[in-house]
Amino acid sequence: MVHDVRGREGPGVVTRRALLVGGAVAGPLFIAVALVQGAVRPGYEPLRHPVSSLALGPGGAVQVVNFLVTGALYAGLAVGLARAPRPAGTSRARAVLIGAAGVGLIGAGAFRTDPVGGYPPGAPDALAGYSTAGALHDAFSVPVFLAVPAAALLHARARRREGDGGWAVASAGCGLVVLAGFGAASAGFGQHPALVDVAGLVQRLSLTAGFGWLSALAVQALRQPASNVPR
Repeated sequence: MVHDVRGREGPGVVTRRALLVGGAVAGPLFIAVALVQGAVRPGYEPLRHPVSSLALGPGGAVQVVNFLVTGALYAGLAVGLARAPRPAGTSRARAVLIGAAGVGLIGAGAFRTDPVGGYPPGAPDALAGYSTAGALHDAFSVPVFLAVPAAALLHARARRREGDGGWAVASAGCGLVVLAGFGAASAGFGQHPALVDVAGLVQRLSLTAGFGWLSALAVQALRQPASNVPR
């Protein structure tokens, strides 16, 4: 049982809530750490360079840990959401997609990106080809920018069917911002002249939209009555 006869929360509920709390704080923590690093790192231009480039050069281990911790927290969020009572019409695929994004962040931390945009100082704007680590980093990063918006759009459809227009619009908007930002930032990091100088900013806006939606989703799940959790 979730509750004992005195109405106290059982260990399963406590664990679920801890996973949801971790998911709620994961995004703000990731963004805050990246912003601080970007502001103090010599030669790094936050408006121009990707967040992943913070894993390169002196102090790069901080960003590696940032990826790993955030990925683990989002993997935990996926488990917490799978155990939590779901709003009517919500698919379990939502939790699977969020879990995929968590694994993607862990992989992005395990494999460092290639230099781009002249960072670290002395590196060319673009390399002739990928290193193995750089290719794996990019492959693991894809679920972050595709699985999160897919989960948001699934949630938007479910909420619209249930008449929850506010959540539907917010979820769809965040999902579309992530997708559009991913495309624009990728073009900028590929040295598209119109986007190269703002690619880092666009990527950060995309991440903020996606991670902000995940935090809101976790908070919503935390507000669900614990007594509704299936045994």
